[in-house]
Amino acid sequence: MSRTVRSFLIAVGVLLVLLLILPFLIPVNHFKPVIEAQASASLGRKVQIGDLSLSILRGSLSAENLSIGDDPKFSSSPFFTAKSLNIGVELVPLIFSRSLNMTSITIAEPQVTLLRTAAGQWNYSSLSDSLSKAESDPVDTPSSGPSSTRANASVKKLALENGRIIVGSTSSQKRSTYDEVDVTVADFSMTSRFPFAVSARLPGGGKLELDGSAGPMDRSDAALTPIDAKLHVSSLNLASTGFLDPSLGLGGIVDMDSAIASRNGQATAQGTLKISRALLVAGGRAAGVPVTIDFSTRYDQRRNSGMINPSIVKIGNATGRLSGTYASQGDDTVVDMRLAGDGVPAADVEEFLPAIGVHLPKGASLTAGTLNANLDIKGRTGRLVTDGTLAIFNGKLAGFDLGSKMSAISALAGINTGSDLTIEKLTTNLHIAPNGLRADNFNALVPSLGSLVGAGTVDARNNLDFKMVAKLANPPAGAARASATAGGLVGLLGQVTGGKSGGGVTVPFLIQGTTSDPKFIPDVGGLAEELLKSQLGSAGATFTGTQQQDQNPVGALEDLFKKKKKP
Repeated sequence: MSRTVRSFLIAVGVLLVLLLILPFLIPVNHFKPVIEAQASASLGRKVQIGDLSLSILRGSLSAENLSIGDDPKFSSSPFFTAKSLNIGVELVPLIFSRSLNMTSITIAEPQVTLLRTAAGQWNYSSLSDSLSKAESDPVDTPSSGPSSTRANASVKKLALENGRIIVGSTSSQKRSTYDEVDVTVADFSMTSRFPFAVSARLPGGGKLELDGSAGPMDRSDAALTPIDAKLHVSSLNLASTGFLDPSLGLGGIVDMDSAIASRNGQATAQGTLKISRALLVAGGRAAGVPVTIDFSTRYDQRRNSGMINPSIVKIGNATGRLSGTYASQGDDTVVDMRLAGDGVPAADVEEFLPAIGVHLPKGASLTAGTLNANLDIKGRTGRLVTDGTLAIFNGKLAGFDLGSKMSAISALAGINTGSDLTIEKLTTNLHIAPNGLRADNFNALVPSLGSLVGAGTVDARNNLDFKMVAKLANPPAGAARASATAGGLVGLLGQVTGGKSGGGVTVPFLIQGTTSDPKFIPDVGGLAEELLKSQLGSAGATFTGTQQQDQNPVGALEDLFKKKKKP
């Protein structure tokens, strides 16, 4: 072995020995109070770390366990904890002058608890209170360390790996947990702008990604720090995040792409939001078609309220307009929105109707017609209530023979509507709540039948409870007699009464059963009542004064059948 090679190997061996023993020769724990003091001064919270160790090869200090205190007005528990802390340092100043110059900070498995008051104040808002103090007040550090520090100190790289964020309020125990949180920040400083990237797994599944820039930190409230970013959300479960009431089985899956920006406490967002498998009322069924919203909104961070600018709602080729307001109230977000649409193709919204508890009869489908809707959507996002009007024009319900469904009533009225139901016009007032649906002032014009009026409900189990009246159109000449001959009892009674019921025969009936299998039941009591009212009206016209006052239903029936009234 040559002398040169031997000298080289000896030098390498000495270097390796130095690298092994040097960490033990440098009292790195001497910097522990320095790091704690600098961090505490910058954050305005008590910061504690475990014993430090030095890695010469990696050029870093590391410590087990990190803890940052919370604002005492919110909690006595830590605001931030972490399994380990790794600080990249410049080795030459550290070894020869024992000066700590940090180049990077990596925090493993952090856990952050974010709490909010009913007034909208966050527990991290007061972090900015220390900014002005840190800029002007020196920090007491050991004589061998830096004599002072300021909040404008920067770190080239700040990373949080595999963390957890817990979000809740001071008024309840309800919490939402975001796992697998990764944060990367370059050139981090509290007094300048810095780029960042955040990713996290959402409660109940799904993914969140946020990329952009932020800063400088707002001096009055850290929550108002300016930000410009792109937000991407995939597979957000509305039930698990509390937007809809999971106890009622409500839910939906959200995907969103949005650009967000905030300045001076005013935030704006615009983008596209898609809701798949929406289920908005108990007893409904997940929608078979997604809803897409091209939205624009602005939010006042100080007032905790916002406005939805006119936005477009799409279901297939059907479009509507959405606008309104929203506000944070404690744990809840309260909305007041309006959804309107004119000339919406009925066939396009058919697959979304089950989401609001509207199930077409088995085997039937909407193949034609247009919808007009004006709906007010109000309340807590978990339990929204919708009121408004709905109209259908020139609709066609294919595969639904109303005449056969109303066979029991057909025996009374001789109804024959054909295998498809054509609806010239249908209007109603709707009330849609998480526990069911109510339709008032229901009025439909069916050319093959006449008009249908009434009201009723659909409960959380899809049970129908409607009271209706069919006002049958006047049949052509001779048709009334043919109908009566065929067994139309109402037609017969219409002939007996002389057809004076006011433009056709009136048939009261009930709709029961379920939405997918409705049952049409004659309302015999209602029919008798209608006949009595009709006869009273015609008979009363032939009497005068006292005779009208003495007339009663029994007398009317006796007159009807040409019988003499008993004393």
